[in-house]
Amino acid sequence: MIAALSVLFLAAAVCTGISVYVGWQLTHPAKKPLDESPEDYGLAYENIQFYSREDRVELSGWFLPPRSSSLQTTIIFAHGYRGNRLEEKLPALSLAKSLTEAGYNVVMFDFRNSGESGGNLTSVGLYETRDLLGAVDWVKQHHPGKIGVIGFSMGAVTAILAAAEEPDIAAVVADSPFSRLGPYLRENLPVWSHLPNFPFTPLIMTIMQPITGIDVEQVDAVAAVGRVYPRPVLFIHSRDDDTIPYENSELLRSQHPDRFELWLSSGADHVYTYRLYPEEYTERVMRFFATQLDFSS
Repeated sequence: MIAALSVLFLAAAVCTGISVYVGWQLTHPAKKPLDESPEDYGLAYENIQFYSREDRVELSGWFLPPRSSSLQTTIIFAHGYRGNRLEEKLPALSLAKSLTEAGYNVVMFDFRNSGESGGNLTSVGLYETRDLLGAVDWVKQHHPGKIGVIGFSMGAVTAILAAAEEPDIAAVVADSPFSRLGPYLRENLPVWSHLPNFPFTPLIMTIMQPITGIDVEQVDAVAAVGRVYPRPVLFIHSRDDDTIPYENSELLRSQHPDRFELWLSSGADHVYTYRLYPEEYTERVMRFFATQLDFSS
């Protein structure tokens, strides 16, 4: 009996230790260095630094001026988990080039604990919302005018959460968002942790908040879109996304279908719609921003 209890205690301790380690690794991923520059795409740019709203984490980015006369409109990019401002799955600089050629200002920056920015914790949308709001503050100070945001995966959810708090975000493009972080992780954490669902998913979910301070239930895009409405959102998702199922975007769009749009692509992996359909993607995004930002004037 004592031997059996000892084995159970040891197994529980090992599982808990693994869960603590994995939870810590998931919220403290290594930064990816920047391996491209706007110069590689023939783009003029300015290095910029600013602080996140509220907790003042120092963030780094680029301001890309328009090729032609400015529309007095700035599009802010919000990258995904474990990435940086380049959003290499697109790549983001290619889309940014199209937007600057159409007359938009573009801001690309690294969230906390990413790229060249400060901070050492990735919260999958919770604190990154403050970073995006810091980018909005920078734009309002240096290039006042209309503001749109395009976000990818974690950045798409962050864009929705930020727009719910900041009325000066006039329109959002959300590429491949999840709808609620808590339920999503409970169902899909094995994709990220590479561990069996039981016992590790409930252990990691229980341990995460005490060791990181992250309350995953606060990352709730379904609740947030009600505060974005009636401002417009364009959701983009692939039917073949195995990382974040497209039903997440369907649920978000269904909250306010009179002002929210949804483009479901096919054959693309997670955040790969632009790579597979670059011309259609660019045309849809630019038509959305042109129409909806004019609407919001």
